[in-house]
Amino acid sequence: MITDITINKPAPFVLKSPVALFDRTTNVKSTIKGLEAGKPVLISMFYSDGLVLLKELRMHLRRKLPNQTFKEQREYRSQYRRLSNLVLIEIVDCQVVAKKSPAIGWLEKFYPKNDTFLLPFPQVQGLNSAWQWYTKGVSVPTLRNKVHPYYGIYFPTRFDHLILFDNWLKRYNGPKKAAIDVGIGSGVLSFMMVKHGFQKVFGTDTNPNAIVGLAEFMGDTKLSRKIELDFAPFFGKWEKQTELIVFNPPWLPESTAQDGDDPAIYYNNTLFSEFFEGAKQRLLPEGKLVIIFSNLAQITNVTTEHPIEHELAKGGRFALENCYTKTVKAASDKTKRDQHWRATEIVELWELKHK
Repeated sequence: MITDITINKPAPFVLKSPVALFDRTTNVKSTIKGLEAGKPVLISMFYSDGLVLLKELRMHLRRKLPNQTFKEQREYRSQYRRLSNLVLIEIVDCQVVAKKSPAIGWLEKFYPKNDTFLLPFPQVQGLNSAWQWYTKGVSVPTLRNKVHPYYGIYFPTRFDHLILFDNWLKRYNGPKKAAIDVGIGSGVLSFMMVKHGFQKVFGTDTNPNAIVGLAEFMGDTKLSRKIELDFAPFFGKWEKQTELIVFNPPWLPESTAQDGDDPAIYYNNTLFSEFFEGAKQRLLPEGKLVIIFSNLAQITNVTTEHPIEHELAKGGRFALENCYTKTVKAASDKTKRDQHWRATEIVELWELKHK
C-alpha cells in the first residue's frame, strides 16, 4: 500500500552538548571557525540571521576554495553542504520558532504536533522552497497543466530534454497500449505519454516521496487510472512486455569521494547494465526503448565514457534506431556558477530496439 510507504524527510538534529547561539550581534568569523571545527550553532532570534550566516559562509568558501571547473564546484558544494548543515534552527508545534520565519506546510504534514526539535537551517530552507513549488505549481511547456512536485523530488527547471521527448512522441506511430516509465520522479514524462494517447503507464521509483507525492497529486482522478505506481527499483513488479520503455537516468557518474551524491543526479557503476538487462526482458520484439540523456559528463571532463554508447558497442542487447539531439539553452545571466560548458551541452534522445 502506498499509504504505508515511509517518506524521506529531514531528520531532527540531536544535540549531545550545549550549542552556541547566533544572532545579528554575533561575530561571524568566529562562528564560521566553529563550524569548520564541527561545532553546531543555533539561530536564536530572527530567521534572517540564518540567511546572513549562510551568505557569509558562501563568501568564506569562495575565498578559500577554487570555484572555476566543474570538479571544483562539486568540492565547493560538498564543503558548503557539510558546514551549512551545522547551522540549526528550532521547530516547536510545526512552526519555526525564530521571529519572522515563513509558514511551511510540510512541517505539519511530516512532524507530529507538540514536538520540539532542531533542524539544519538549509533543510528548513529546502522545506520552504519546496512548499512554494508544491502549492504554486510548476509550468512545463510540454504539458497543459502545472505539476505540483512533492518535497524531496527532482523536477525539471530546464525543458530542452522534455521538448525533445515531446517531439518524439508526436512522431511516434506505434501502438499505445502501455509504457513503462523507469524512475518516474515528478511524473512529467508519464503525463506527457498520457497526453499523447498512451492508455496505461507503469511508473517505478526508488524515492518514496515520488510515489507518495504522485499518488496524492493524482488522487482518484482519471489520471490515477492511467498511471500505476510501484515503489521499487528499475521495473519493479511489472514483468509483462510492453511496446515502450522510457528512462531519464541521472546524467553524471557518482564521485569517488562519496560526498552524499544525489541518486536523482548521479548514477553508480551498475545502474545502466542492470537497466539494460531488465529492459531486454520487458520490451516487446518490435518495441522502442527511449533514453533521455546528455553529454554533460563528457564536456565537464567527469568521464570520457558514455554509458549508452558503451551499451551499443559492447552490450549485445540493443541496436540504435535513432539519436536526436538538441542544444541546451544558455545559462541564465543571474547564475553565480561559472557554467561556460553550457555552450557545448547537448541533450540527447536515444531510440533503441532489440538487436
